[in-house]
Amino acid sequence: MLTCDFCGRRAEEGAATLTWTFAVENDRRKAFCDSCSRENLRSMEGKLDSEFW
Repeated sequence: MLTCDFCGRRAEEGAATLTWTFAVENDRRKAFCDSCSRENLRSMEGKLDSEFW
């Protein structure tokens, strides 16, 4: 079961998680639900190297 690493929300079984975002930090894959992804978009963008934008 997929769990948001920010708020702890769990994706329902069989639910589409296309709106979730994923990251790799310290060799660990992290998942963020659609709500947390929208609320923290600027912070996520700020962590990207300039070659990605």
